[in-house]
Amino acid sequence: MAQTVTLTLADGLEIQGESFGAFTSAAGEVVFSTAMTGYPENLTDPSFAGQILVLTYPLVGNYGVPGEELYKSVSRIFESDKIHIAGLVVNYYSEEHSHWNATKSLGDWLKEHNIPGIAGVDTRLLTKRLREQGALLGKIVAGDDDVPFHDPNLDNLVAQVSQPGVQRYGSGQHKIVLVDCGTKTNIIRCFLERDVEVIRVPWDYDFTTLDYDGLFLSNGPGDPKLCAATIGHLRTALQQDRPIFGICLGSQLMGLAAGGDTFKLKYGHRSHNQPVRHAGTERCYITSQNHGFAVDTATLPAEWEVFFTNLNDGTCEGIRHRTKPFFSTQFHPEAAGGPQDTEFLFDDFLRVVAECKTSVKERSC
Repeated sequence: MAQTVTLTLADGLEIQGESFGAFTSAAGEVVFSTAMTGYPENLTDPSFAGQILVLTYPLVGNYGVPGEELYKSVSRIFESDKIHIAGLVVNYYSEEHSHWNATKSLGDWLKEHNIPGIAGVDTRLLTKRLREQGALLGKIVAGDDDVPFHDPNLDNLVAQVSQPGVQRYGSGQHKIVLVDCGTKTNIIRCFLERDVEVIRVPWDYDFTTLDYDGLFLSNGPGDPKLCAATIGHLRTALQQDRPIFGICLGSQLMGLAAGGDTFKLKYGHRSHNQPVRHAGTERCYITSQNHGFAVDTATLPAEWEVFFTNLNDGTCEGIRHRTKPFFSTQFHPEAAGGPQDTEFLFDDFLRVVAECKTSVKERSC
């Protein structure tokens, strides 16, 4: 018989449900994902660190959890080596799973990582409440083990999820430094598929001392203003002409380093179907997003402009320099499990990298 646990929101709402995963209590910021599939990717995404994740799709766990497979020395499926969410909320949890590459159930996987889950919750009603109230803190309470509410945005989550030390992947024609603020593995896969050497460095590493062809700023959790070391190094890099591409938290860091400001969104963007429009055109794309902060475009210096705009609320979805090869997106071009409509931005970035290398070579001749 399943044990009863309680989901409590900071606005006073209490919902009882059945425990699956670890029977333990946890607190964090309650957010949601609208994807039909992809929970192995979402749960291992460092951008969800400190968050209690609500899955809006009513059936969860039916395809289990796949085994570990490698692609060119990195995971083929998972976005990191651990589960980063604080807790999981679902409507219906399937005790039975069936898929050709499943090796364990979702519940067993959560137990391995000591992460609580609660089932039997009207997740669509809960998501509507989150959309109306804005970002809310919450907690999953198991038995008498009550815990206080905790705002993870007050913590330097990036320092917690960034990998220590320098790691290298591939041996391609372009050398890209990847600043790890909570890197999703699919970023590395996207580069390796394009014959690139990736040098992954910790969030506070002084990458300005390295020789590279392009700089990539990864996604990550929490408040970008807590990444003072990264912002400082990035300001130095912006004085040069080597291409820079940032996504999600990386976009916010670029905005701060450029001299702009960021702010916390009331709701945040939490879904796999956020529409964005490319500046200067009528082209629109469907994107995957998970972030609670955005760049305040009114504070950007004159040499910077908006790159993409969110069509739901008009907020900034990316910035670019008017003359230098620097650009960013707030959404995830490398989204897994999708949509991947904007993965072409990796090709655009590497094309700019190649052009800049050619230009430098010609000037030195």
